[in-house]
Amino acid sequence: MSSMLMATVDAVLAQAMPNVGGGAAPPGSGKFELILRWAMWIAFGVGVMGFFAAGAMMAVSARRGEGGEHASRLGWVMAGCVVVASSTGIVGALAA
Repeated sequence: MSSMLMATVDAVLAQAMPNVGGGAAPPGSGKFELILRWAMWIAFGVGVMGFFAAGAMMAVSARRGEGGEHASRLGWVMAGCVVVASSTGIVGALAA
């Protein structure tokens, strides 16, 4: 499962940054893109940890009948991962 996740993350990060201005990137933008790529990796890592935490809370709370509360947290984690994964597409669509 982790190799599939890593392949997905690599595919998302391999996408080119959207060219929002239609011109050339300014000098020094390579470092800024590096920071953005690091931020995306961190966001994906936080998303994976969110899945782990939601699953652990669901497992612990199963006996107390609080599973539905944690299922909604899992939905929010999934929604956050979708937003992070589609961020370059969203920015590209907004800038077009």
